[in-house]
Amino acid sequence: MEDCFSLGKKYENLLSRTIDTSEVSQINQAKGQPVTVSDETLELIEKGLYYSELSGGAFDITIAPVSSLWDFKAENPAVPDSAVLEEAVSHVDYHQVQIDGNQVWLTDPDAGIDLGGIAKGFIADKFKEYLTGQGVTSGIINLGGNVLTIGEKPDGSAYTIGIQNPFREERGPITALEVRDCSIVSSGIYERYFRVDDKLYHHILNPATGYPYENNLLGVTIISKASVDGDGLSTTCFALGLDKGLELIRSIDGVEAIFITDDYELHYSNEDALKIVQ
Repeated sequence: MEDCFSLGKKYENLLSRTIDTSEVSQINQAKGQPVTVSDETLELIEKGLYYSELSGGAFDITIAPVSSLWDFKAENPAVPDSAVLEEAVSHVDYHQVQIDGNQVWLTDPDAGIDLGGIAKGFIADKFKEYLTGQGVTSGIINLGGNVLTIGEKPDGSAYTIGIQNPFREERGPITALEVRDCSIVSSGIYERYFRVDDKLYHHILNPATGYPYENNLLGVTIISKASVDGDGLSTTCFALGLDKGLELIRSIDGVEAIFITDDYELHYSNEDALKIVQ
């Protein structure tokens, strides 16, 4: 386990926007100058660009100018000034990310990369890669909203993974699945949020407006092989909304989704493809 903690710290020190010495911060601080990054950082930036493109910018890894204005952990969180947000939004555009070998730079010196939307899944996948390399054949990696299973239980049975009931944790999971050797990632408005004047502000931000997305979704769960894909797709599908999100998932092989709407109804990409036990 100590090795996994060390691995997690290594990737945090490479990828975190809020650590000044990380490679992502170095890119953001370079004011458009090329920065040489590790293969791992490059891999995640390229994956982030893939989902930025797939979503048509609804998910955008250059959202740092906007995300840095929102503090969902503050003792007294506040909505950023609208003019400041508007200025920040003008610097969000994933097309600004340029790559040449292991060199990465931003064509807008005031732009910034934030990999927070996919880093947790990437790290979970690296944990699984390390553990299976050490001979582990059974286990669960749980990084909050990211659950990654290794193989199946030692007795050969499937794992049962519950899906959180938004704002109703005391009622237990809203549903549960039996899974083997796969990733279950959930994104929702119930994870990080605050209220001002009875209005809820959550952490899934719209790159086009700077404000949280407003639709009829409470959460999206993605079932996939890799956790990084679950991260990218859960945020993308939340941003796209129910109809377009379902359409996207149904176009991708080997991936399923569960959408929870604000009436607490469950919408499945393909209910027959999932082993639902609750």
